[in-house]
Amino acid sequence: MIGDMFLIALYAAMGAAGAGLLGAVALRALRKRSVAASLAVVAAVTVAAMLAGTLLVSWAMFLSDHDLWVVTMVCAMATVVSLVVALLLGRSVVKGSRELAEATRALGDDGSFIPPAAAPTAELAELSRQLAATSAKLAASRERERTLEASRRELVAWISHDLRTPLAGLQAMTEALEDGMVDDPRDYHARIRAEVGRMSAMVSDLFELSRIQAGVLALSPARMSVYDLVGDAIAGVDALAQEHGVQLVGDGVEPLPVEVDGREMSRVLANLLVNAIRRTPADGTVAVSAHREADRVVLSVTDGCGGIPPEDLPRVFDTGWRGTHARTPPAGAGLGLAIVRGIVEAHQGRAAVHNVPGGCRFEVHLPAAV
Repeated sequence: MIGDMFLIALYAAMGAAGAGLLGAVALRALRKRSVAASLAVVAAVTVAAMLAGTLLVSWAMFLSDHDLWVVTMVCAMATVVSLVVALLLGRSVVKGSRELAEATRALGDDGSFIPPAAAPTAELAELSRQLAATSAKLAASRERERTLEASRRELVAWISHDLRTPLAGLQAMTEALEDGMVDDPRDYHARIRAEVGRMSAMVSDLFELSRIQAGVLALSPARMSVYDLVGDAIAGVDALAQEHGVQLVGDGVEPLPVEVDGREMSRVLANLLVNAIRRTPADGTVAVSAHREADRVVLSVTDGCGGIPPEDLPRVFDTGWRGTHARTPPAGAGLGLAIVRGIVEAHQGRAAVHNVPGGCRFEVHLPAAV
C-alpha cells in the first residue's frame, strides 16, 4: 500500500514537473507580451500539471480506456474553463492598466491626474491612489515654483530700482565734487557715505538671503537666555527709536532658555525691531515680550503701524514683499522679513504675524531648550 502511494506521488510529481517546466519556458518567451497571455499560460500549466499527473498515474494503474477517456474529458473541460477565466481576468487587468497609463500621461502634459473610475485589482487601485497623491504634490510644487519665480522677478525689479536711485545720486554728487561746484564738500561726503551704507546693507541682505535659500546657512547654536537676546537687541536699536520718537518696552520678557545661534537670532530681532520702529508713528510704542507655550518659546514684537491689510498677511514674509505704500521702507528691498523667516525656520521654528488693535504683532516660535 505504501509502495503504491509512493508510485502515485512520484508519477504525479513527474507529470506536474514536466508541465511546470514547459510553462516556465512559455512564460519566459511571453515575458514582453500582455499580462493576459501570461495569465492564460498559468491557467494552462495548472490544468496541464493535473492532467499529466493523472494520465501517468492512470497509465501506471492500467485503467480501462473508458476510465481514461472520462478523466481526460474532465481535465479538458477544466482547461477550457480555466483559460476562459484567465483570459477574462487578463483582459480586465490590461484594460485597467491602459486606462491608468492614459491617465498618467497627463502628468507629463498639464500635470493633472484623474484616476480611472474603478481598478480591476487592489494593486492597481493602490497605484492609482499613489499617482493621485503624487499629482497633488506636483501641483503644489508647481504653484510654489510659480510663486517663487514671481517673487524673484519682483525682487530683481525692486533691487534694480533701489540700486539705480542711490547710484544716480552718487554719480551726481561725485561729478559736482569733481567740477568744484560744492560749497561744503563735507556735506556731500556724509551723504555719499550714507548712500554707500544703504547699498552695502542691501547687498548684505541679498547675500544672507541667498545663503538661506541655498540651505547653506551655517548655525552655531548655544544655550542662552531670551532675556539677554532681547536686551542686546533693544540696546542696538535704542538710538533709532529715539530718532523716530518711539518708546521701546521690554517688560514682558521672561528669562527663558533657548538654544540658538546668537548672531543670527540677534539679526532676527534687529530686523523685527527696526521694521516696527519705522512703521510706528512718533510718540508710539514698540513692545517686546517673550513667554513659553508648551514646548515653545514665543518672542513677539508689537508695533503701532495701524495694521496690515488682511489680503497681505499671507505674503508678509515673502521675498521682496513690501505691501502698501504706507509700509514701504524708505531704503529697504523687502528682504528683512524674508530673512527673519529663513533664519527662524533654520532653527526649526516658525515666524508668524497677525493684526492687533492699533498695529500688528510679529511672533517668532522657537523650540524651548531642555
